[in-house]
Order: sequence, then structure tokens, then C-alpha cells
Amino acid sequence: RDKVTAAYELKEFVDSLESPRKVILMVKAGPVVDAVTDSLLPYLQEGDIVIDAGNSYYKDTKRRMDHYAHLSVNFFGMGVSGGEKGALMGPSIMPSGNREFYNTYLSKLLTDISAHTEDGSPCCDYIGPEGSGQYVKMVHNGIEYGDIQIIDEAYFIMKNMLGMTNAQMADTFESWNQGRLDSFLVEITHKILREKDPDTGDDLIDHILDEAGQKGTGMWTAIEGLEMHMAIPTMAEAVFARNLSAVKDERIVAAQAFTERPSFVVEDVKAMLEDLEQAVYASKIISYAQGFQLLGKASREHGWNLRLGDIALLWREGCIIRAKFLGRIKDAYDGADGEVQNLMLTDEFRDEIKAAVPGWRRVVAKAIEAGLYVPTLANSLLYFDGYTSAKLPANLCQAQRD
Repeated sequence: RDKVTAAYELKEFVDSLESPRKVILMVKAGPVVDAVTDSLLPYLQEGDIVIDAGNSYYKDTKRRMDHYAHLSVNFFGMGVSGGEKGALMGPSIMPSGNREFYNTYLSKLLTDISAHTEDGSPCCDYIGPEGSGQYVKMVHNGIEYGDIQIIDEAYFIMKNMLGMTNAQMADTFESWNQGRLDSFLVEITHKILREKDPDTGDDLIDHILDEAGQKGTGMWTAIEGLEMHMAIPTMAEAVFARNLSAVKDERIVAAQAFTERPSFVVEDVKAMLEDLEQAVYASKIISYAQGFQLLGKASREHGWNLRLGDIALLWREGCIIRAKFLGRIKDAYDGADGEVQNLMLTDEFRDEIKAAVPGWRRVVAKAIEAGLYVPTLANSLLYFDGYTSAKLPANLCQAQRD
């Protein structure tokens, strides 16, 4: 507490820092970042360091780096993930910029404040030049969108096709979290399903409107997939799902216009839940596989030389997509000497995908027959079928274009 000093004017704040000054900004992405950084400039000196730790678009970060370089001030783009827990216990940190300045002035500071794994490893490491750190954070968020939507669809199937209570669903997610689906998102899912509304005593989940917000990073990831000519339908469909959820009034009108819904009875709930766990796990692998393929393509396009296996380790603690199997992604890259065409094809995940496919197909088929909205589970499966197909109908597409 004695080491914290409050400042009420920018000049007073900058003057209180030791040279070279290190200023970390956490403000909303967009014009606000430029406004704040521009207001700092009159008080900065040659060699000072400004770090944008918000969810800025990586191309904006590159522009700011170039602008600051002309003024002899070092600008860094830094991806940060962790939410409220990360703020208290340390987040996952993904810095990018001048490597020499990072090693000399920032490495110890940032690793000290980052989350640490049980073995003491910091969830912080230098990512690369330009805006690569915020690009990695952007793709992290795209994977997060996919991961969240996959879990949401599993909940939707349990509730609307299997007729499970919130308590039963909570028990199921908790049991999943004790196995290979051990992750922050599955953990908080079973806790959310048990949370009570303080005003009514009802389950809180039943009082939450089915409209999901978003901050833009998932959308940027989907756009980046298109610009990179990469198929990332799991993440893109998760963005579209949030967009569709936002038109609640229109959905109510449409539901009244199309009132007939298919009826469906599941006779063996236990078997269906086993299939659903397979579908969720396989779709999760697909979401990560698409994200890491996009990172690999961007690394080659921009000359960033990203260490993809090491990036997976940065997400083991302190961030929203913390998951047990991130260590296995690192193993997959190490086992292939860093050259991974697709995580599905690695020794770490290939056999598990094969084992999951039959149940995964049954879940998607039955959900569609029941008229349930499961875009990421379905499109992850379609991606798998397309990626593993030696022949696609693209020959007809090409003929039509010609």
C-alpha cells in the first residue's frame, strides 16, 4: 500500500515515474487510445515506454508504434486476458514490440504481475514485433467465443431435448470438469447453474435474457479469417450466434409466425450425455485447431515467427480459456518440431477425434431433428468433414465461375 501513489494530473503522474518511464494503459480500444496517448506525449522523453494493454486492433497498434518511433518513444501492444480474477490474481499477458526494450525494461515487471502455473511458470512471454501480441489476444478471444458457444449449445440440448433441471445440468458440467474438459469455462458453468437470484430465490440463469453482448474481438477474428483465406467456421458461427441473439424482438415475432416445432424423445439420456461430451470435446479441439491455424498463417504472412506451442502455455492460467489440455497443445507442437498442419492431425488429438466422431454425429443429427439451434457443434463437424475429405464439390463451383 505504501508503494502506491495517486496522481490527479498527467504531468504529475509522468513526473512521478522513474526514467525510462513505463506507462501501462488500460482503456477502451479505438479513438480513446489515441486521445490518451496523444495527451501523454508532451510529458514523455526519449526512451520512455507506453504500453497499450487494451483490446486494440493489431493494425492500429502497428500504426501507433510507427508514430511513436518518430518521437523516440517506445510503444508496445500487449494482449491481456483474465477478467476480474486476473486483476486480482494475475492475468495472462501477451506483449509485443521492440524485443531489446522488452528484455531490458519490461520482462521482469510483466512476468511478476502475470498469472503463474502450479509449477511457478509465468503466463507471460514476449510474443513478437508490431502488433503480434494483440493479434494473439484477438485470436484467443475468437477461440473463447467458440468455446463459450459450444458449452451454451450443450446446455441448450440438455435443457430442451433431454429435459434436465438446472441442478442436473450443473452436476453434469461439474463431472465433465473433473475430466478432460477441465477448464475455467466449464467450471464457471456448473457454478452459474447453481447460482440463486437473491430477490426471488429462483435459479439465476432463468432470469437472464438470452441476448449475448460482444466487444468486437470475435468479429475481428472472423474478418481476419476471411482476409487470410482461412476456414474458421467454429469461431465465425459463434460470432453470428451472438448477432442472432441480439435481435430478440425479431426472434419473438418469428417464433409466433412459425409455431410448430419438432417433437423428439430421447430414450437413453445417459448414452446421449456420453455422446454430448464427445461432441463438446471434439468441437473444442476444432475451435483451437482453427485458431492456431490462423495464428500460423498470420505469423508467416507478417514474418512474426510466433512460437505457437509456447503461446498455448501462456493460456494455462489467468485467462478465460484456461483449459487442462493446453499443455497437450504444447506437446503436439513439440512432438512435430513446431510444424503442425492442423491439431486434429497430431498424435495428441487424432485418435480422440476419431473416437468422438460417431457420438458427435448422433448429437448434431438429433439436435437438428429436434429443431435446436446448435451452429458451432454442427459447423465444427462440417469443418471436420470438409477438412478430412479428399474431394469436395469445389470442381463444380470452379466450373460455374468459369
